[in-house]
Amino acid sequence: MSTLKVGVIGVGGIARTHMPGWQASPHAEVIAGADLAPEALERWGAQWNVGKLETDSAAVINDPEIDIIDVCTPNMYHAPLSIAALEAGKHVICEKPLAPTPADVQRMIEARDKSGKLLMTAQHFRFAGTSKALKAEIEGGALGDIYHARSWMLRRSGIPTSLAFLSRQHAGGGACIDIGVHILDLTLWMMGNPEPVSVTGVARREIASNPMAFGRWPRHGRIPEGMDVEEMAMAFVRFETGATLVFEISWLLHHDIEGEDMQMWLYGTAGGSHWPKCEIYDTNYESMQLYNRELKLTQNISEPHAQECVEFAQAIVDGAPSPVPAEQSLQVMTILNAIYESQKTGREVLL
Repeated sequence: MSTLKVGVIGVGGIARTHMPGWQASPHAEVIAGADLAPEALERWGAQWNVGKLETDSAAVINDPEIDIIDVCTPNMYHAPLSIAALEAGKHVICEKPLAPTPADVQRMIEARDKSGKLLMTAQHFRFAGTSKALKAEIEGGALGDIYHARSWMLRRSGIPTSLAFLSRQHAGGGACIDIGVHILDLTLWMMGNPEPVSVTGVARREIASNPMAFGRWPRHGRIPEGMDVEEMAMAFVRFETGATLVFEISWLLHHDIEGEDMQMWLYGTAGGSHWPKCEIYDTNYESMQLYNRELKLTQNISEPHAQECVEFAQAIVDGAPSPVPAEQSLQVMTILNAIYESQKTGREVLL
């Protein structure tokens, strides 16, 4: 099979994390990029030796030489760009969240099915060595049936200071969609993606309402005027299996956090586990002995943002399923959307 040709739409920060993966892939080569900012596009093209540079994304999407479109734009543009690419006969890898609403994700699935191409959400935490190692243990039965999970992704002052993240017009939501999608996707994947049946949640903006509030990601700065999304969210989720999940998300929290606190605890009938420590906890009932086991072979194959691109190209070559199916992203966005609905109504949302 000839080398798969890749076109990148949106050449900002997240696209730069994908480029090493495309370079490492034996099956793919980036030949084109599109962005609304001509100067940024020129710098990106020079850095990565990419010759085809367009300010109109349609020119890249409809280029007959291109096989894969890599969508790295703000959230609200994921669905229209991905659908256009699928309709043009391209495979699509799209940054998380796949789309800001379940309805948009469903439209993307329909376009994928009509095209016969692969559609993948770039949920890079799945591709970390710790994640792969723990998932293999779970699939081998180390935890038995998982009946409860707790997970969170918390920052102390890690709110983005760009309206690309803080404006509903561009992002579709706040911390819930930006970082909540990471830990929720990872937790559901580890649990085996059980079907959610109800959600009780809150989504609030408290600290960011202070006119002197600031963020430290990616650099120090005041929160700009125009922020209209939530800074924190939490939820209690029930699944059709009877399993339950509690998770918390925040960009801004008065809490003792150095950097980012991202954790997941899974509790099963045969054992429990913690990520990212990659530990498994089980019991010898005859001797009444408790055991903690640390998984050792947990190193990354490559940086996870890069590895997801490598594995997407490999799946296309092998005729394999998408490494992150859109149906699983639909589950994630259904839960996150229900948090917003529960916040508005003050009630549990039945799915």
